[in-house]
Amino acid sequence: MGAQTRSAAQAAREIGPRISFRRGNDSRGPGEVSLVVVDASVAVKWFLPEEGEALVSQALALLDAYGKDEVRFVVPDLFYVETASAIWKAVRLGRVLRAFGEQALVLLTQRKFPTVPSLKLLDKAFQIATDRGRTVYDCLYVALAVHSNAQLITADERLANSLAAHFPVRWLGGIYLGNEHTYST
Repeated sequence: MGAQTRSAAQAAREIGPRISFRRGNDSRGPGEVSLVVVDASVAVKWFLPEEGEALVSQALALLDAYGKDEVRFVVPDLFYVETASAIWKAVRLGRVLRAFGEQALVLLTQRKFPTVPSLKLLDKAFQIATDRGRTVYDCLYVALAVHSNAQLITADERLANSLAAHFPVRWLGGIYLGNEHTYST
């Protein structure tokens, strides 16, 4: 079925399972939970059709780890705007219907990830951006990772390659081992 022929109900059924609201409760008690900054390049993979998208299974496995309380997410407030913009672009290009995009935004905002104001991170983000030749947008996520003593996980391989030697930045494609998608920071 093409993206253009999907109804809003079908879109909700397709998105819904990817954004599970169940939370794990292991009888052995909670294990050590890692704090992770995720950027919009990861989040958009939770919603867009797998066709034409790399690293979807890894992004979904990371979201599943969040759902099982294996990781905690924190994001800058820019995260929601950037993710919405990427979904808007998919609607504009005809990859998904508008109703699909609207439902994706509802599900994303229902998550209520802990969010840090960009203004609080702006000075550090600007310093990193000017020192490393990256955009301030990208460096807001990096600054949050530094500020929160967390790992930034991004699907932007060029960003990860350019900053991983100096900052806690990991490429989404490199955080899983084998086919089991075991989360590893």
